[in-house]
Amino acid sequence: MGVAVGIDVAKEFHWVRAIDTSDSRLLVDRRVDNEPVALHELVAELQALAVKHGQLRVGIDVVGGIAGLVAAMLLEAGIDLVHVSGLAVNRARQGMVGGEHKSDPKDAGVIADQVRHRRDLRPIDPVTEIDAEIRLLVGRRRELVADQTRRINRLRDLLASIFPGLERVVDPTQKASLRLLGRYVTPTEIRRAGRRRLVDHIARAGHLSRKHVETLADQALDAARAQDVAVAGERVAADLVREIADEITTAKTRLASLDADLEAALERHPDAALIRSLPGMGATLTAEFIAEAGSIDRFPTADQLAAAAGLAPVLKQSGKVRYLQRASTGNKTLKRVFFQSAFCSLQHPTSRAFYTRKRAERKTHHQAVIALARRRVDVLHAMLRNRQPYEVRPAKAA
Repeated sequence: MGVAVGIDVAKEFHWVRAIDTSDSRLLVDRRVDNEPVALHELVAELQALAVKHGQLRVGIDVVGGIAGLVAAMLLEAGIDLVHVSGLAVNRARQGMVGGEHKSDPKDAGVIADQVRHRRDLRPIDPVTEIDAEIRLLVGRRRELVADQTRRINRLRDLLASIFPGLERVVDPTQKASLRLLGRYVTPTEIRRAGRRRLVDHIARAGHLSRKHVETLADQALDAARAQDVAVAGERVAADLVREIADEITTAKTRLASLDADLEAALERHPDAALIRSLPGMGATLTAEFIAEAGSIDRFPTADQLAAAAGLAPVLKQSGKVRYLQRASTGNKTLKRVFFQSAFCSLQHPTSRAFYTRKRAERKTHHQAVIALARRRVDVLHAMLRNRQPYEVRPAKAA
């Protein structure tokens, strides 16, 4: 006996269906507003069902975000909470009669059925304050980086449309170039300023080598002398370039502040020092791993962690045909963390030796780095499980 509950999560309200696992009787089927009073009533109702019908298990299709409040209240009440992915819900619904019709009650029922029949659903554990803090900071950093990339691409497009020669010599990710573009953009402006004024203006950005400043000023002047034609819309485009250059500079300052906040948060996280001891795992990648993976207890084995990251090969079998192929699913962010950290670790002798061995086996560069990333999943999982930092063990004597 027991109760399987499915909650279809939404922004303003959730739909809840509870099923008696012994006879499939529908016990609850109603809308619950996403507010504390209504959710308290739901928790009390579910606890009463557990007393009457036995073990209670609840599944939700969203982790974090709009599901934050309901998940926190269920976990605080000690209710067993699991995650049923949206893909699993859609596939299961499509296999039913009338599955092409989607509704909140139907999806809640599908989630309840998944909870009832499956025992491989990943549990949702309570989020600690430091985990939540890192997750929020990482999410904000991703937004800022995405916006910064968009700004840089837009600046390059505008500059190439009116002054392609200057676009080829500046780098909008560097302080010197942003200082230049904050004031001098068009060929006429640069020619009128002259070398001395350009050098003085760029140097006022501070902490720049004189040689770098003078080289940039000379290249900008050479490009300006090579173009004596004014393009239509040049004045407006130049003003936009200056505006975007200022935005990029401001965003760089905010990113630096955010990185400092992440560093401070990682110093307080119990797993951060262990993770960062693995070569290639810097502060940003460590924070992203913590934000995406959460507690290592969610992954009893390294194989499960690799599968979650899309790094474990997938078995394909039909009749007599049986083969393994690269996974096309999994957490893309988690996979990127392992791939980038593996690439960054190639300067470490142990990682370089493994990579070289794979290249000798006729693997491509990408395949060799993927293989290294998969090996590092095993290492990182063992480090976190055994609470031991990374260490290079000397080779055994023959």
